[in-house]
Amino acid sequence: MTDSDPERPAQDGPGDDPARADGGTDDRTDPERPDDGPDPSADADGEGEDDELSDAEAEEILEGIERKRTLSGGVAITVSAIGIVFSLFQIWLAARGFIFEFSLPVVGEVRLAALQLLQVNAIHVAFALVLAFLLFPPTDGGGVVATRLARVVPALEERLGTSNPVTSAARAVRRGVRWLVVDDERERVTPVDLVCIVLAALTAIYMVNDFSEIQQLRVLGLDSGRTIGEVYPFLQIPLDVVSVTGIPLNEVSYAFFLGAMGTLLVLEATRRALGVYLMLIVASFIVYARWGFIITPETPLIGVLSIPQGSWANIVQNLWYNTENGVFGIPVTVSVQFIYIFILFGAFLEMSGAGQWFIELAYSATGTRKGGPAKASILASGFMGTISGSSIANTVTTGAFTIPLMKRSGYRPEFAGAVEASASSGGQILPPVMGAAAFLMIEFIGVPFSDIIIAATIPAIVFFFGVWVMVHLEASRAGIGGLSRDDVVDIKSHLSRGWFYLVPLILLLYYLLVERLTVARSAWFTLVAIMALIAFVAAYNENTRVPLVGTIAVLFLAELGAFLTSGVGIVGLVTGASGETRTFVEALFAAGGTLGTIIVLVSLAFMLLRPRGDAPLLDFDDAVDTASERLAAGVSRPRLAETRPFRYVTFIGKSMDAGARTSTEVVVAVAAAGIIPGVVSATGLGPNLTALIKAVAGGSIVLLLLFTAIASIILGMGMPTTVTYIILVSLLGPAIAQSSNIPLLAAHLFILYFGVIADITPPVAVAAYAASGVAKSDPFRTGTKAFSLSLNKAIVPFAFALTPGILLLRGQNEAFRVLNGSDVAELTYFLPEVVIPIVGVFVGVVALGATVIGYFYSPVGQTERALFVVSAFLLMAPLLVLNAATDLLSFVGIVRNVGEPLVVDLGLRAAGAVLFGALTLKNRAASEKQPPQPTGRAEATD
Repeated sequence: MTDSDPERPAQDGPGDDPARADGGTDDRTDPERPDDGPDPSADADGEGEDDELSDAEAEEILEGIERKRTLSGGVAITVSAIGIVFSLFQIWLAARGFIFEFSLPVVGEVRLAALQLLQVNAIHVAFALVLAFLLFPPTDGGGVVATRLARVVPALEERLGTSNPVTSAARAVRRGVRWLVVDDERERVTPVDLVCIVLAALTAIYMVNDFSEIQQLRVLGLDSGRTIGEVYPFLQIPLDVVSVTGIPLNEVSYAFFLGAMGTLLVLEATRRALGVYLMLIVASFIVYARWGFIITPETPLIGVLSIPQGSWANIVQNLWYNTENGVFGIPVTVSVQFIYIFILFGAFLEMSGAGQWFIELAYSATGTRKGGPAKASILASGFMGTISGSSIANTVTTGAFTIPLMKRSGYRPEFAGAVEASASSGGQILPPVMGAAAFLMIEFIGVPFSDIIIAATIPAIVFFFGVWVMVHLEASRAGIGGLSRDDVVDIKSHLSRGWFYLVPLILLLYYLLVERLTVARSAWFTLVAIMALIAFVAAYNENTRVPLVGTIAVLFLAELGAFLTSGVGIVGLVTGASGETRTFVEALFAAGGTLGTIIVLVSLAFMLLRPRGDAPLLDFDDAVDTASERLAAGVSRPRLAETRPFRYVTFIGKSMDAGARTSTEVVVAVAAAGIIPGVVSATGLGPNLTALIKAVAGGSIVLLLLFTAIASIILGMGMPTTVTYIILVSLLGPAIAQSSNIPLLAAHLFILYFGVIADITPPVAVAAYAASGVAKSDPFRTGTKAFSLSLNKAIVPFAFALTPGILLLRGQNEAFRVLNGSDVAELTYFLPEVVIPIVGVFVGVVALGATVIGYFYSPVGQTERALFVVSAFLLMAPLLVLNAATDLLSFVGIVRNVGEPLVVDLGLRAAGAVLFGALTLKNRAASEKQPPQPTGRAEATD
């Protein structure tokens, strides 16, 4: 089972018939056509439809899945401007905190505002709501409700005639409704959008301008606040008119009105951006908060869900004017402090050209191996997935390049799409960024970010290793070679021209794990590093390298000297500031903090001196180049797009814009999801729900974990992983923690893993369906294949939940910790509870690969498959087998204890190892007896 096969060429020669990567023959091949030559209708690569997707085609697929508008002109500029302001707001928070003040040379200190957490959270959500209403249409006329309403006018025309007054009135109403809300081409902003935008802005303005009133109302109640008419006297007469109809708007407090409207706006933005499914779930919890008292404690089975009666004023106050729970609760706070800045970090990294560089690096490292394009896809997609945080976006953008290459090498379209979807979804469990869930864990569990990274590392490696094994076995089974050396870049030259892309990631890990800075500060410093690096690269060439580096060095030394002698930097000396002298180490760190700014300013100066100079290492993402050309054309100076300063500034703006657009869905998602734990907390539902779950599970940890896994997959279908995580941690997290000895971090990672699996689980496998659009494959089959490739992702969580040593954790419930040196030295613990389980998991995923692919050294029969899967379970999660057997035997009254768990665990792993070894020897012996199979003529195995 070697990783490369130099004897076997890639499948692009005459006579090669691309094999189905899931078994059988390719259904695109004409059975009547002889096998002695290529299809003349295909292009030089073997298939005309396999050409790489253009950026426009990939963007079209992504917008179709995400239901986004395609805006142009002034509206597009407005959206970008709002996105850039949103990013600048978040950058200030990361760099300076909640106090908005700055120093001017003559004026001195200027303070604009000193905000509270509730105000910051409100502004954060308001930005996201405004962008959501601009980016996502209310309806495109193709929904269930819209299509049914569209039948009304044709039905009236058929029954009453086209000239009937009723028909004419219906047509007029239809035109009015379509003008108000329908955007069938997804390219215009409707009047309803504008109303929503104004209301969203008003909620933030009220939070900022009238915070003292809000503080009073949080004590006295929302009903005691000023009415709408008192705030806006010109609305008093319309309000009085409306009140005649029975809607007492003239008596409603302004605070209650904005809180209720704000909550409804979050629901509407959720419906547009994330689908009606999540919106209905969140709305049902709000309805439950108001009318859950109808359930009496005496109601059979669900009586534990009974809650006290609450008023709308109290509900709105808890959901809108609260940072402990509700819309502005922990999830949005985490978004403000951590998630946004890391999404921005990913956007800067992607727009700098790092995405394509890492894809090419993956192909140069593995592309020439057996099945190389698929292996390169795993590496590239895993990396991009962890910084993008979106399985769908990563599947489409990375897959536009990787999937066609996989298809050309011989993988069937369904398999190629499945590999990309599986690897892209796995990016959300790959440290250090892990999408956004890791940041939520910090707040929910209260553990350092470094502990989460350490705990999540081995399971993530196991997952990607498992997918790697499966694509390798598939390549061996189907006779799929790798790319030729001419088709991949030389790894040494590639590293020499793009090594600086690794610097931000290394710095991020350094700040987090070595310096142990806060997550927000680490992200901010890394963001500055990216901007400084790209500025340096843009200014660097053969002519400027010496003066450029020299100028930066001289200014840095001057800054160091200023801190040493006066305690302030050069700017401070010039403006007359003073401070205490510092030691050399203190001055060095202080000057180091300004190094990024020095590099940016010096590099910009060099670029301005020679704007059209050469930049051999600069390779922005295509989106930056396109934006530069459009901006330059917009100001009637097309040649500006060729200048380095203009491209660099465009890079900064485009990165901020892209970060804001990506964050919009995340912020809307966490704002909506925060309502659920808000309702659970405000109504006292939590303890009752925990009791109900424990009662249903009947004390079985296996059933409890199984319920959690199923709920995670069902709830996560079509929803962001962060939303699934927030909801299930609120509902099921306490039950797991109180009903077992599982470490709290392991329970949270368990929920996260199954939330990620939902992205590739049919029937709503959104990431797999996105991949099928790129691969031009059957969506459902792509989804089932992606799920099978990620099967180890469904077993590993059970393994580490029951054996926390796999996570490098020791302890139970909340009393857990990451392993330290003394734990490693304690061999009686470290070997049986850490080393052996980790080795077992790695070997188990190999056995699982043989089960799924149906091939090891030779084809694997049905009986062998069954035995391989038994060995996989015994090696990976023996305690799952043990607990399930114990529960079953206890239920029938046979036995309640089968022995010491650790002894049984080791015994079952040993049995699994023996079984795996026997199967491996048998399969290898069978391969030596078989004649060599012609290249590209794989036998059917499915």
